[in-house]
Amino acid sequence: MDPARPQRVVVMTGATSGLGAHALAQIVAQSNTRVLIGARGSGRTAPEGVRVLPLDLASLASVREFAEAVTREIGDDRINILVLNAGVHGSDAKQRSADGYGLTFAVNHLAHYLLARLLLPHMAEHSRMVITSSNMHDPPFSRIAPKGLDLKEWAHPTPNGSGAGIRSYTASKLCNMMTALSFAELDEVKTRKIHVVAFNPGLTGGVAGRDASALQRAFVRALTRTVFPLIGLFRPEFVMNTPEHSGNMLANVALGAISPPPGRIYVSLVKGEPTFPDPSELARSKDAQDRLWRESAAMVGIQ
Repeated sequence: MDPARPQRVVVMTGATSGLGAHALAQIVAQSNTRVLIGARGSGRTAPEGVRVLPLDLASLASVREFAEAVTREIGDDRINILVLNAGVHGSDAKQRSADGYGLTFAVNHLAHYLLARLLLPHMAEHSRMVITSSNMHDPPFSRIAPKGLDLKEWAHPTPNGSGAGIRSYTASKLCNMMTALSFAELDEVKTRKIHVVAFNPGLTGGVAGRDASALQRAFVRALTRTVFPLIGLFRPEFVMNTPEHSGNMLANVALGAISPPPGRIYVSLVKGEPTFPDPSELARSKDAQDRLWRESAAMVGIQ
């Protein structure tokens, strides 16, 4: 550690498996870097020196406890990099969070929205907030694409509705994208020059997904091995990346080695390379962004 240089503080979710674990390894390898991660359950492994704090993203109370633990741990320091990477790949209508919300909507969107709101006051000037979204916020299949903000259904899913199955995932990734766009426009973020980035790792192999059933895992494997390779011939953003590559690119985004051009926040891997496209038309709707922000705040109990 270089005592002459201030220590960089990194806070991360989704860092114990998949692409997140590979990103964590690269981040930890940086000098003068202190890393705190949230993890659910016991027995989670992390590189030496990483502080592991309890976090269950399916519980808003746990999110609050994690945010409080982070602020206690860092004391007078400030967060330089906040990486919100954890997520599930779809849940059925019966799977609910501790607060009664649809599991995918709760874990992928509400928990990270609340965590970002709680930690924003503790972020440093010129810091970086990275939210993992997906090109599936604007999927190639119209049947599973969000048609609008069906927030009531996403929060309280019904069988065969847009808040269940793969459609719950596309909806949550749309919410991640819109949340990043909303944070980027906050006066506080602009004043303190906090860089907000929505990162799409592309289709990534070897990702199982939290609490997925055997049927859901088989379905995801079937898609990644059959349907998506065919789509990739026509839509290169759906060409599969390895977890190692996607994780390394996430680390590069978090560390600032990859940045979108001025006025843009979206970094999307296409054939493994970073591109900077526009998010979907729905994601860019200011009215929709404002509605999602307001209703999410009400759901998590924050102003």
